[in-house]
Amino acid sequence: MIRVDLHVHTNASPDSSITPKFLVDSLYAHPNIKGVAVTDHNTVEGCKQVRKLAAAYNDLVIIPGIEVATQQGDLILLGVEEKPVAMLPLESVVDFGKQRDAVIVIPHPYRVSGIGDAAEKIAADAVEIMNPWASPEQNKLAEQLAKARHLPGVAGSDAHEPESLWTAFNEIYAEPDVADVLKAIKSGRVKAVSARHI
Repeated sequence: MIRVDLHVHTNASPDSSITPKFLVDSLYAHPNIKGVAVTDHNTVEGCKQVRKLAAAYNDLVIIPGIEVATQQGDLILLGVEEKPVAMLPLESVVDFGKQRDAVIVIPHPYRVSGIGDAAEKIAADAVEIMNPWASPEQNKLAEQLAKARHLPGVAGSDAHEPESLWTAFNEIYAEPDVADVLKAIKSGRVKAVSARHI
């Protein structure tokens, strides 16, 4: 089992102050969490830097990803190392992800910049049911959506500043390997955890 935060932004996102070095150092120093998905807004540049810095450590799992702004709201693609064109229709970004065998996650569906009711129809692999920036009601609606669609529920800190890191994460029943973690998410071997509850 590995603990992974599946939604973190570096300063490659214009609204984040977390440097790649700080992210890697914090992950290495954490006693329990050893994996992170770098999901910057419409860019994979921060993830490239994080992966380069993390290569010095054996026990860290860095999942490449991106949070894409679509015409209908945000969508996270995990396991991709390239970016689609921003502000495409939602379906086009889903197709982009499927062509690359990405894990498609619906982040904060009922918060501002979420995809809202479109989340009921798109071909996704998981729903973010725990986001510290969403209200309890919005997270509860996301959880209900995941259950109704028989999709795994995942968590992410959605951190944009250092003090927000690791406030929500996942226990994923997989080897400490990117491919195995992504496969485990798709097959539902994942449990969303709030740092407030441990």
